[in-house]
Amino acid sequence: MLRKTNLTMWIVLGLVLGIVVGHTAPSFAVKAKPLADVFLRMISSLITPLIFSTLVVGIAAHGDDLATIGRLAIKALVYFEIVSTLAILLGLLMVNITKPGIGTHIEHSDNVSTANSTITWDGELFKIVPKSFFAAAVDGEILQIVFCALMFAVGLCKVPSRNVRQAMIGFLQALSETMFKVTGLVMNYAPIGIGFSIAATVGKNGLGVLVSLGKLVGVLYGTLAIFIVAVFVPIMLISRVPVKKFFLTTWQPFLLAFTTASSESALPKAMECLEHKMGIPKKIVGFVIPTGYSFNLDGTSLYLSLAVIYCAQATNTSLPLGKQLVIMLTLMLTTKGMAAVPRASFVVLSAALGNFNIPNDALSLVLGVDAFMDMARTGVNVMGNCLAACVIARWEGVYPPYGRWEGRWAERDPRILDNLAINAHDETGQWEESDSRTSRKLEA
Repeated sequence: MLRKTNLTMWIVLGLVLGIVVGHTAPSFAVKAKPLADVFLRMISSLITPLIFSTLVVGIAAHGDDLATIGRLAIKALVYFEIVSTLAILLGLLMVNITKPGIGTHIEHSDNVSTANSTITWDGELFKIVPKSFFAAAVDGEILQIVFCALMFAVGLCKVPSRNVRQAMIGFLQALSETMFKVTGLVMNYAPIGIGFSIAATVGKNGLGVLVSLGKLVGVLYGTLAIFIVAVFVPIMLISRVPVKKFFLTTWQPFLLAFTTASSESALPKAMECLEHKMGIPKKIVGFVIPTGYSFNLDGTSLYLSLAVIYCAQATNTSLPLGKQLVIMLTLMLTTKGMAAVPRASFVVLSAALGNFNIPNDALSLVLGVDAFMDMARTGVNVMGNCLAACVIARWEGVYPPYGRWEGRWAERDPRILDNLAINAHDETGQWEESDSRTSRKLEA
């Protein structure tokens, strides 16, 4: 926590110093831009191993659960994809309406690809299916990497030997965790990279470029608020989840995620609140919440759709509707498994820009204010997963529409009575000890 806070402080300091240097010494700032390009190159080098290992582990690690739980898993995954898609669509809609990047006029490098933007059916199909995995990895073709990861994960799930499956999953899990650590090391260079990048941008384009960054932050917070009201609340009403009680119950895990900018830190508190305050069965919470942290990143999905189009607007890159829909599909797949590590979504953003020939010159600008946006999107991620658990419990018929776990709702469905007995037994058994440990950990 201390190291993360210090990194945030240094990033903000680098941002401020970069603005000062770019304004007072524009010639020097422009010449020093290679120091910023080094940072972007390091980020690009992480894309293939990080996305491939994370996606395969996120799918294959739940292979046994999908076979055992079956109906619950299908319902959860369908819900995750529907809500995440709504988040991406709302982000695309709002960024096209507000246009926060228009007028920024960031001059991009000459080596940026200027591929034909005409979209054809066979052209887009060939962008998804690679000639070989290694060619896709070398070229940084994110859709092709995702395709290979999905095929590999499905094939791994079908391997009959459990020991072989677990060995491969263990290897990829180790690779994924290692790449997250490497990402953390690269992010230590972020204050320098951001400082020189924004210095070069201000030196070349003037202070007016900063106005669009403020617009981007404001649009994100406003769009996330709209998403909660226009998507979460109707879902609660349709699923008969008590709106007031839900927000009061999830306030603590939301605040914990907001202040730490990490969904993982709010996981114990979210599970505790759902079980003991909302009355969600333990088997629902135990499956939906951990799975949601890999597959249900509503805030991150919305943010990435905003950020990609913002970078295109800021660099005067044309993105027709068809290509924006392909971006939506890409983000639906590549946002999986990125919730546990702060700012890991920056790697996905970098990959998306490269895949759609959007100059990455605006990338460091976005990262300069990413700390402020990360808090909001992470809080929405946590709230979205809590709501998912409530909705899945409703679909399974083990959650009453309103009020306490008693009365006429329990009489209508015997599964509610069963859940009452299970929760009562758990509260007097091992969960009580586990909750006390969780509380002490959170207090610490």
